[in-house]
Amino acid sequence: MTFNSVLIANRGEIARRVIRACREAGLRSIAVYSDADADAPYVRFADDAVHLGPTPATESYLSIERVLAAAKESGAEAIHPGYGFLSERAEFARAVVDAGLVFIGPTADVMDAMGRKDRARAIAERAGVPVTPQFDADAVPSDAYPVLVKAAAGGGGKGMRIVREAPGLAAAIDAARREAASAFGDDTLLVEKYVEAGRHVEVQVFGDTAGNVVHLFERDCSVQRRHQKVVEEAPAYGLTDELRRTLHDSSVALCREVGYTGAGTVEFLVADGRAYFLEMNTRLQVEHPVTEEITGLDLVQWQLLVAAGQPLPLAQDQITATGHAMEVRVYAEDPYAGFLPQAGHVLDAAWPEDARVETDLGAEQEVSTAYDPMLGKIVVAGTDREDARHRMVEALDDTGIFGVTTNLGFVRRLVASRDFAVGEVHTAWLDSDASIDLLTPPELSTEAARAAALLWASFTHPEGGSPWSANDGWRAGADPAPTRVVLVDEAGKRWEFTFADDDEAATGLLAIADRDGLTIAWQGHNWRLDTPDPMRGGHHLGASTDADLVSPMPGTVLKVDVAEGDTVTLGQQLGVVEAMKMELALQAPYDGVVSHVGVAVGDQVPIKHLLFTVDPA
Repeated sequence: MTFNSVLIANRGEIARRVIRACREAGLRSIAVYSDADADAPYVRFADDAVHLGPTPATESYLSIERVLAAAKESGAEAIHPGYGFLSERAEFARAVVDAGLVFIGPTADVMDAMGRKDRARAIAERAGVPVTPQFDADAVPSDAYPVLVKAAAGGGGKGMRIVREAPGLAAAIDAARREAASAFGDDTLLVEKYVEAGRHVEVQVFGDTAGNVVHLFERDCSVQRRHQKVVEEAPAYGLTDELRRTLHDSSVALCREVGYTGAGTVEFLVADGRAYFLEMNTRLQVEHPVTEEITGLDLVQWQLLVAAGQPLPLAQDQITATGHAMEVRVYAEDPYAGFLPQAGHVLDAAWPEDARVETDLGAEQEVSTAYDPMLGKIVVAGTDREDARHRMVEALDDTGIFGVTTNLGFVRRLVASRDFAVGEVHTAWLDSDASIDLLTPPELSTEAARAAALLWASFTHPEGGSPWSANDGWRAGADPAPTRVVLVDEAGKRWEFTFADDDEAATGLLAIADRDGLTIAWQGHNWRLDTPDPMRGGHHLGASTDADLVSPMPGTVLKVDVAEGDTVTLGQQLGVVEAMKMELALQAPYDGVVSHVGVAVGDQVPIKHLLFTVDPA
């Protein structure tokens, strides 16, 4: 089972993470890439690289045939799947082994067993793992509500419905069944008790081929939106010793029951002092760095050792946890527009120096909606949770991404919030009214505007040089005149400041400038500030009118429902744009007449592309 070369069947930050581990282990690393990733940094970072195919994932990263062909072409002896894409596909693991290669992960049979929620639940029950009450869809007791209807196959929230009263059960089952059949080709459903306001707590486990199984403590991943994690931390806070022991022992028992090898994660819902099994992820998790930070262990190195047939490096009593770690995911998305995925050209990217950063993103890169919108992860560690939280706020203040809209400012506000600080969060928190303030766009503060103006003054009134050529208010026989700066923000608000020579620039400001003004990153949020142009009359050139409907995200036009000259009514659907499997309907802003249609079905459109113009009636 020994191997000297590893092909990483993934892209972006996780590909870079595995390449780094291979390099440290003295193994040859082989990257794969699609057309969209030909110039990605991780491709150059690897020892070798093989082109997979076109940009669509189905023709590149999700193609088992193409990945195996790349392995053969490059002489790879093992394949690491990373996470996402093919990482939990049993048929891929089986095909890798059948090709005479080592699959760095659990066996295909184990993936088959744990990949379906109904089978995983049955195995968990045999292992004595606590589960939620389950009901026959035709005989749900009246006092059982609310219940959760969920697809037995797949994940990501698809085929899932919460039912709070009996009259809604039949419709929810029909809808979940249709969605599950469409997404997974399997309409099998489970009906379980729905646990309100629960926390998502997961246990990191590891097994080897000799039957040894250990846990590496637990993580809390309760901050989620639409079942997607946003902030993760380790260890989980506020658990009793008894509950923590139940989580650890149950997870190890489950792994022994199924004969698990490699890295895995057992997920639980925790509420009212009790834990309920959710599912098992048979791969490395996105949030594995927080476990590494509190244990001091390298989980990818452990994966490589176990895949090579080596025993686990440590026994359970040799594994300890110290301090507290926290991770945030940085996404190309707009939190204030329903978390719509974003794309564009990255002008610059500044990452914090006093934090662990897992990313493959740098300046002058293109971000597309072809793949997951995660751009990177920021990880910090502290002596306790509050120390780690403060360190994360500082790290986010030192981060700026220009050219693409991100969630940086949103997660900075989240981590700094009182609710997060005191731990009053659960899996539905971000999707409830409790987080409404976080989802309201902030206004540019006077402090940020002043910092931007002072920075602009330093560009336009540089120090040094001849007093006769410097534009700094120097006067013979008198003190220098104060420097006056006027800037206008995107909302049209005018900011005016006067500075003396000894005014100091504020810390925590990142910016890029051009001849018209500057874009600043302040506490994660980006704002554009321009110098006023009298020739514009106070308005930006090219601004769209109220009659224009532009694409809120880059994507593909799925439907065009109107033609030029059509009469439409308020709220009528004009068309549909899709990106990252998310569909968005464009609706008429008022009664009127369509005077312009700027797209056709199948068009790829950038963000803010003019789709329709509706003239008011």
